[in-house]
Amino acid sequence: MKSIGRLFRLIPPYLMWAIPALVFLVLANAAQLVLPQLIQRAIDDGMAVGVWDVVVRSAWLVVALSVGRAILTFLQRYLIEVVAQGVAFDLRNTIFDKLQALSFSYFDKARAGQLITRVTSDVEQVRLFLSQGLLQFVTAIVMIFGSAIILFRTNWRLASAVFVVVLLTGVVIGFLFTLVRPLFMEVQKRLGRLNNTLQENLAGIRVVKAFAREPYEAQRFSEANVSFRDQNLMVITKLSSVFPLIFLLANIGTLVVIWVGGSMVINESLKIGELLAFNTYLTLLLFPLFILGFISTLISRAAASADRIFEVIDAEIDVKDKPGAIDLPLVDGRVVFENVTFRYAGGENKALDDVSFTAEPGETIAILGQTGSGKTTVINMIPRFYDVNEGVIRIDGHDIRDVALDSLRRQIGLVLQETMLFSGTIASNIAYGDPDATQDQIEDAAKAAQAHDFIAELDDGYGTVVGERGAGLSGGQRQRIAIARALLVDPKLLILDDSTSAVDTQTEYRIQQALTKLMEGRTSIVIAQRISTVRAADKIIVLDQGKISAIGTHDDLLATSPLYGEIVDSQLIEDTREVTND
Repeated sequence: MKSIGRLFRLIPPYLMWAIPALVFLVLANAAQLVLPQLIQRAIDDGMAVGVWDVVVRSAWLVVALSVGRAILTFLQRYLIEVVAQGVAFDLRNTIFDKLQALSFSYFDKARAGQLITRVTSDVEQVRLFLSQGLLQFVTAIVMIFGSAIILFRTNWRLASAVFVVVLLTGVVIGFLFTLVRPLFMEVQKRLGRLNNTLQENLAGIRVVKAFAREPYEAQRFSEANVSFRDQNLMVITKLSSVFPLIFLLANIGTLVVIWVGGSMVINESLKIGELLAFNTYLTLLLFPLFILGFISTLISRAAASADRIFEVIDAEIDVKDKPGAIDLPLVDGRVVFENVTFRYAGGENKALDDVSFTAEPGETIAILGQTGSGKTTVINMIPRFYDVNEGVIRIDGHDIRDVALDSLRRQIGLVLQETMLFSGTIASNIAYGDPDATQDQIEDAAKAAQAHDFIAELDDGYGTVVGERGAGLSGGQRQRIAIARALLVDPKLLILDDSTSAVDTQTEYRIQQALTKLMEGRTSIVIAQRISTVRAADKIIVLDQGKISAIGTHDDLLATSPLYGEIVDSQLIEDTREVTND
C-alpha cells in the first residue's frame, strides 16, 4: 500500500477541488442517513396515531433531502473527477519526463510495449481508483460508521445481535483484497506483453509481409491474448467465489433483524417504524461493505499499477549531470580517448577494452571493424549515451562527465545507423535540432545533404507530411534528411554512424562531395562499410573485439594491417571496384 500512499501525496495541488468534494460527500451521506429517521417518524408518529400533518411534513422533507442529495452527489463526482484527471495528467507527464531522462542502458532492457502500458493503462487504473474507488471508499466509511452509531442508538440489543455478521463480512472483504492484489499485478504484466507484441508487429510490418510471416505473428499475438484473457478469467473466478459468501452473510443479517426485531415488536419493546428504520440502516451498513468488496478490486488494480508506475519514476539514471557540472564552452573539437574500457550491463565481454586515440580539431576519423568490434560503442560514448567503466574521454581537455549533458550534446551532430524521422513535415524534421531555423537555413542544409532536389519534386515540397517513421520515403531519402538535420545545428563534432549505407553509389558520391566541404573545420568521426567513405580520412582506426588493432591512413593500413586488408577484401571489395571503374 506504499504506492497508494504516494498517490495521495499527488493530490495537494488539487485540494481546492478535493476539499469541497469531500464536504459535499459528507453532506450527501448525512442526508442519506437522515432519510430513515423521517420515514420512522412518518410511521410511528403519523400513520400509527393518525396524525396526517406529520406524514405530509415528513414526505416533503424526504423530497427536499433527496433533491439536495442529488445535487451534492453531482458536485462531488464532478470535483473528484477534476482531481483524478489532474493527478493522471501529472503522472503521464512525470513518466514521460523520466523516460526522456533515463539512460540508454534502461531502454536496452525495457520493452516499448511495457512502457506504453504504464503510461496509458496503468495511469488509467490509477485515475479510476481516484475518481470512483476513492469516492466510494470514503462514502462507505462514512455510511458504515454513521449507520453503526445510529443502529446502537436505536436499539443496542438488536445492533449487538447483527454485529457478528457485520464483523464476518468485513473479514471476508479483507481476505478478498489480499487475494486479488497479486492477481491484478499479473494482469497488468500480461497486458504489457500483449501491447509489446502488438507494438513490435506494427513497427516491423514490412518485414512481416516481406517474409510472409503473418500466420506466425497472428499466432504470437493470439498466445499473448490468450494469456491475458486467462489471467482475467482467473481474477473473475476468485471474485465470483467470494462475493456469494458476502451476500449470504448479508441475508443472514437481515434474517437476524426480522427474527429478533419481530419478537421485540410483538413484545411491544420496539415500534414498527423503528424496526423498519433499523433494517434500512442495516442495509446502509451492509451495502457499503459490499461496495468495499468491489472497491478492493479497484484498489488492487490501482496498487499494482501504481507499483509499476513508480518503478519507472524511481528508476536509476545511470548517465546524469554531476552536481556543479559546468556548461561545455564552444569547442574546437579535440577528442581524446584515454584507456577507455566499457562493458554493457549484463554483457559477458568488454565492448571496449583499453581504447586510446586522439582526434585533432578538423580531422576526419574513420572507424572500421567486423560486426561486434565496438565501432558503434565508440560513438555512443562521445555524447555520453553511456559512461565509461574505466578511463576518460575528453573534449578540448574537459572530461565529458564534468560538463552538462545538454551543453555537450548540442555541439555534436549525430546521424544514427537507424534513421528515425518523426511525424510532421520534412521541414520540421530537418529543423528538429533547431526549431527556430529559417526556411533558407533548412534548404541550405538539405542542399548540402543532397536532399533538396527530391524534396522540391514532392507535391508539398518541404511541407510534405512524413508518415510514421518516415514511411513513404526511400531509405536513401530518409538518410539524407537525417544528415541535413545533423548539419543544420552546425556542430563542431560530426558523428556519422554508417550514414551512407542506405544510398546508392551515385547518391553517396554526391553526399560525400557535400560532406567533404562541410567537414572542413569540424572533427568528424565516421563509421562506414564503404572504402569511398574512409579512404580520404585523416586517420583510420581498426577495431577488433573491442581493442584497437591498428591506426593509420588507408595506404599505411593496407601495407601494415592484415585485418584491414581482410576488411577491404571482404566488405569493401565492391566499392573498390566502383572507385577503380570511376
